[in-house]
Amino acid sequence: MATQGAMDLTQGRPIRQILFFSLPLVVGTLFQQLYSFVDTAMVGRLIGEQALAAVGTTYSLNFVTLGFVQGACIGFGIPLAQSVGAQDPKGFKQYFWNGVWLCAALGVFMTVGTLLLAEPLLRLIHTPAEILADATRYIQVIFLGIPATILYNFCAGALRAAGDSRRPTIFLLATSALNILLDYLFIAPFGMGVAGAALATVLSQGVSGVLNLLWMVYKTDLLRDCGGLRGFSRPHAAKLCRLGLPMGFEYSVSGLGAVIMQGAINSFGTAAIAGQTAGEKIRQMFTLPMESVGMGMATYVGQNDGARRYDRIKQGIGAGLVIQWSYCAAAWVVIFLGKGAFTRMVLGTGSSEAAALSVEYLSVISCLFCIHGALMILRNTLQGMGYSFHAVLSGAGELAGRALGGWLAVNWLGFLGISLANPLAWGLALAYCSCMVVHFLGLRLREQKEAVL
Repeated sequence: MATQGAMDLTQGRPIRQILFFSLPLVVGTLFQQLYSFVDTAMVGRLIGEQALAAVGTTYSLNFVTLGFVQGACIGFGIPLAQSVGAQDPKGFKQYFWNGVWLCAALGVFMTVGTLLLAEPLLRLIHTPAEILADATRYIQVIFLGIPATILYNFCAGALRAAGDSRRPTIFLLATSALNILLDYLFIAPFGMGVAGAALATVLSQGVSGVLNLLWMVYKTDLLRDCGGLRGFSRPHAAKLCRLGLPMGFEYSVSGLGAVIMQGAINSFGTAAIAGQTAGEKIRQMFTLPMESVGMGMATYVGQNDGARRYDRIKQGIGAGLVIQWSYCAAAWVVIFLGKGAFTRMVLGTGSSEAAALSVEYLSVISCLFCIHGALMILRNTLQGMGYSFHAVLSGAGELAGRALGGWLAVNWLGFLGISLANPLAWGLALAYCSCMVVHFLGLRLREQKEAVL
């Protein structure tokens, strides 16, 4: 089974393969975050600080809901990658089509449920009254676009599972440019406000998903000769759910901590919300590439797990950590030198209080990026080996860390607690993932050695 631009990750030097497979993902997420950054800057500059705060206060709800969708789709890709590693094209097709049925059901359930709960949830996290209406409009449009999010993540994940990270990146670059154009049109000439920014994101993601699907159907042999394989198969669906749903819950569980933290941020007022939103958007621009390397690691581990190359998984962990920590050092230097300029790009020069808080946020969190980088390697190693349940448990650590940061902010440290919340979450999750990787990988290596003897 082959697709143009695919890589076999069971052969060659691990650091080279992880790096070369991940580079298109890194480029894609950098550009994706760049347009998200531009989107935030347009909202802040063209509509105002209050609108930016309205968008920012929805971040935690996005984290919980869209995070579940994204995590589930990544998990659905693990059996696909394992089928590639085991040279099982029939299994790939069966997992793909069962994934389609599960994604359709997930899309309907998530869209209806989130639309009904959008405003009550915003009230629950104490969204200030002056930004509640804008926040509700923004999040409802995003929730209406959940099917587009599922389409993109599942189809792009299927191509990456087959070893093709380049094509989804090309499509993402094209539609990211479309997103920037639509942002400007919807916000400025059309005057749609924050709802226009959300609509631009949804439409662009939908186009990207369609392009990935069309490429897979017409330009690869991944889905050819599927006669008799498109029907629902309980064993295949069960494995997809066993790997995908726990990953979705893991994202959501850690996102619940973000909801608690958002409640703490909201208690500090609109300026604090805007400052943290600006800082967090800039932070994401720098840490999303680490998550892309993590996605590459999941595919690398999945293929090698399918091929029973556990020695290469161990080598890949070391290679992945080298990549992540080298990047973290470079990112810290860039943020140290440019945090003020980045903040002004988002907020302009009108809000000195929000700008000062954004700079404080970046100064603290950038020193601790190395924790996030390591977490992405070890968590995705567990996921690639099929231990998604333990990813859920690591998400509980993230929930606890963010909740602790919110408590410290309100009761002791003020805004510094908000700045420390994410690093606390990463650290607790990393401690658990490290123990589980050592345990499970060591177990498989010992079993393999005993089988040879």
